[in-house]
Amino acid sequence: MAVAFTKEESFETASETLLPDRPISPHPNLVTETGLQALEEQLRQAREAYEAASAIEDVNERRRQTSNPLRDARYFVARVRTAQLVADPVSNDVVAFGHKVTFSRDDGRVQTYRIVGEDEADPKTGSISFVSPVAKVLMGKSVGDIVDAGGQELEIIAIS
Repeated sequence: MAVAFTKEESFETASETLLPDRPISPHPNLVTETGLQALEEQLRQAREAYEAASAIEDVNERRRQTSNPLRDARYFVARVRTAQLVADPVSNDVVAFGHKVTFSRDDGRVQTYRIVGEDEADPKTGSISFVSPVAKVLMGKSVGDIVDAGGQELEIIAIS
């Protein structure tokens, strides 16, 4: 729609409100129970932010303030809709989705990460996505196995 037919102040104002959708991963949307709850909470928050911004009287400001929550809501609706809940592993014999894995690197560092879904992953807090390079080489392996991750050797110390 042309700017001439809206109440926008300018084309720049109109373009500020047309945010592109957040990219959706091509990988299956595997989630833990915690990850699914987090997605649902983020969707709730996006909807609340949209509703609050929708109450703004000035049309241009309302459009600016609703654009981010609306984009986030579309993203989280899609992620909740496509979520595939994966039950916690019943065995600690081999690394699988949902496990915490402790491994040592060949430089002596010992790290522990939980393998989770893409939206839940946060390496700073100890979780990595199941599609990350490290998780891919760890999955299916057992305690004592040594794997190559980007030129570094990782030895699996514990699975929980």
